[in-house]
Amino acid sequence: MSDPQIDPAGNTQQFRAFAQRKEPEAAAQGRSPVVPIVVVLAVLVVAAVAAYLLL
Repeated sequence: MSDPQIDPAGNTQQFRAFAQRKEPEAAAQGRSPVVPIVVVLAVLVVAAVAAYLLL
């Protein structure tokens, strides 16, 4: 059985606080808006080349 001197509710609360906290580094590592723009431009270039070749 569990140790009567350890409060499992305290451990659960500490774990929840750890799991729900926001890390400043993780928030700063968000995706850059440049990546989707580059992808869209690449798709447009490929579509333009394909349309030119089909004409």
